[in-house]
Amino acid sequence: MATRASVRSRPTTCAGCAFRATSWRMRWACRRTASRRSLPSTSHWRRPIHRPPACAPSASSIRARHPRPDPLKFPNFFQPPHDRTCGGSSSFQLPEVLPMNMQRTLLASAILAAFASAAPSAFADEPADQVVPKVVVTANPFRSAEGDQILTPAKVLQGDELRDKAGSSLGETLSQELGVSASAFGAGASRPIIRGMEGPRVKMLENGMSVSDVSGLSNDHAVAAEGAVAHQIEILRGPAALLYGSGAIGGLVNVVNERIPTALEAKPTGQAEARYSTVDKGRNASGTVDAAFGKIAVHVDGNWRLTDDYKIPDTRVLNDPDSASGRLSHSDTHERNAGLGASFVDSWGYVGASVSHLSNLYGIPSDEGSRIDLEQKRYDIEGMVKAPFAGFENFKFKAGHTDYEHAELDDDGMPEVRFTNRSTETRWELSHQPLAGWHGTFGIQTENTHFAALSAEGGPDTVPATRSTSTAGFLVEEKDLGVLRLSAGARLESVKREPVTGLARSFDLKSGSVGALWPFMPGYGAGLTFSYAQRAPATEELYSYGPHDATVTFDVGNANFAKESSRNVELSVQKTTGIVRWKANVYRNKVSDFIYGNITGSLLDEEGNPGEELRERIFQQGDATIRGAEAELTYNETGAGWSGRVFADTSRGKLDAGGSLPLQPADRVGASIGYRMDALRAGLSLVHARGQDRLASFETTATPSYNQLNANVSYTQKVGDYDLTYFLLAKNLLNDDIRVSTSVLKDISPLPGRNFVFGVRAKF
Repeated sequence: MATRASVRSRPTTCAGCAFRATSWRMRWACRRTASRRSLPSTSHWRRPIHRPPACAPSASSIRARHPRPDPLKFPNFFQPPHDRTCGGSSSFQLPEVLPMNMQRTLLASAILAAFASAAPSAFADEPADQVVPKVVVTANPFRSAEGDQILTPAKVLQGDELRDKAGSSLGETLSQELGVSASAFGAGASRPIIRGMEGPRVKMLENGMSVSDVSGLSNDHAVAAEGAVAHQIEILRGPAALLYGSGAIGGLVNVVNERIPTALEAKPTGQAEARYSTVDKGRNASGTVDAAFGKIAVHVDGNWRLTDDYKIPDTRVLNDPDSASGRLSHSDTHERNAGLGASFVDSWGYVGASVSHLSNLYGIPSDEGSRIDLEQKRYDIEGMVKAPFAGFENFKFKAGHTDYEHAELDDDGMPEVRFTNRSTETRWELSHQPLAGWHGTFGIQTENTHFAALSAEGGPDTVPATRSTSTAGFLVEEKDLGVLRLSAGARLESVKREPVTGLARSFDLKSGSVGALWPFMPGYGAGLTFSYAQRAPATEELYSYGPHDATVTFDVGNANFAKESSRNVELSVQKTTGIVRWKANVYRNKVSDFIYGNITGSLLDEEGNPGEELRERIFQQGDATIRGAEAELTYNETGAGWSGRVFADTSRGKLDAGGSLPLQPADRVGASIGYRMDALRAGLSLVHARGQDRLASFETTATPSYNQLNANVSYTQKVGDYDLTYFLLAKNLLNDDIRVSTSVLKDISPLPGRNFVFGVRAKF
């Protein structure tokens, strides 16, 4: 029988082990692996791997002859076990001491090998010379690769792509991803919006645990997670997000900074970066370091950012030539973030802890010009035990405590409202070996929070002090049934809200999903997923009754709200192999008792009486339907030479009683082209957003269309043990007046104008 390697064009054979490779990447990978020690046997992953011969060249001689690619970009050079064996061995284990990046490489490759052996008919005819990196999605219970996520659509930003797209907020960083937009509440506060869902319906995680800030309460509140020091940022859409909270109807974003190391580095590794941006005179410095001392792994990271008010292309107010121009007042930011973590790593697993501190002072570019002074302290512990019991693969546990507060300041710098959130979260997961063909994970999650939004001046409180508790159990399973791969999950959760004054509420929530993947042709797959989810009303939706100065509203909640219920169906089709790849998703989400803020048009004072200071915003419920579609096509996405991408997404959210949901995203199409060869990398991207005139009853102004043209160029050189990368980013090259339909401030706060970012990054 012909092996996959035997049908490649002009293969190159390693003289020591007969490993056949067709490209310089695979030859590099073979030689690179030769510098690693061989891998002994264990029962955890019984898959053959390439074992290098003694004749393999040294790592130093390889670096002298070949530019060293980033290991995260070319990790997947392993072949399925039925294709070949090397060195006569048929089993291996992950060594006790491996660099963090290499451990991820081995794990992703082993997952791919297991998938290929379980469904060989789906990929047997696909050319094997298309080697594409497999990026593990840590927030997925099966830790499967990004390209295998047809049942749980995912996107992972990391490496050069993450550095190119990094902005001053998480929303800005992710705003051009498929199905993702941003709330755009100035430079300091911009939260991701997924498929038209915002606020508490999009869960924000850091290393798989809740960020526990108050960004879901209002768009002016920043996400307390920093992308500048992240190793990768994961976006999960659909039912997979329900494992982290019943409220994550829209999806989740997981910022992975590996603050608690899970493996030992053979030598200190890390990176440092400095950049300057012209549009806001922005200065930014960040860095991470990982090292090991015996069996103790240590991680340190930090970030500092200082920006002035940014320049805008035209006038501040839409269609008002008499309004201010030049710079957008109160769009400055000043952020500092530091984290330290350590863990003990051994053959049985690891256990570790981390501590971090974040402070962020940023302006709110509203007419009143508020500022927010934010501070968060975070403490986490995490561990994993391999094969804790017979029949189980691993046991994971996490616990975290967050102490968050921010003050909304007036023009004189005096606090008007203080928001606090003290949160303690625990989570454990137990993954079992296949049982009757089903392989999966189950666990328990608890959360205990104390939240308040109290007046600093002795006036009415925006939200009374409220204690919330939740306890949830979850289960997710997968099984191969013939050519089909089945996925099923369930979550049961009990939520209690107990304000110091007012009506206490409790909610019993049930959520579940079921889906199937059908590889209808080699390299192609189709998936269908049904999910049902329930969400408890958030504290502010139940108990708000007071002024919110940053948004210039007087918020009114309703303690009698019912729980939201979502019924979602999604069809996905994708091509996952070859140099040209594509995917398309269509979805329909029917939500009963959807909660939204309705601005009535009445003006009130800070006591809630008729006045002229604050707009009345009343939280209301109504049945809603959200429909949408997404499509993306890529060419040579990670390989050398030319690459390209085109995408389009659209979303429609309507109330069944009539009218659109507020702040709906605009339809978008985009295209990008890139070139990568040796030390040089360059790219150009264009996103066109159509005008958005699907307005809620209280919205008065349609958002005009815009074109956002960005570019990047970088050059990397080797200096001793360092890889120095000099880069130039250009954003909004057309200097277009961009107003985002998902922003509350779209009429008075455009996005920044033309911006050039200069920087240098060092890796070691």
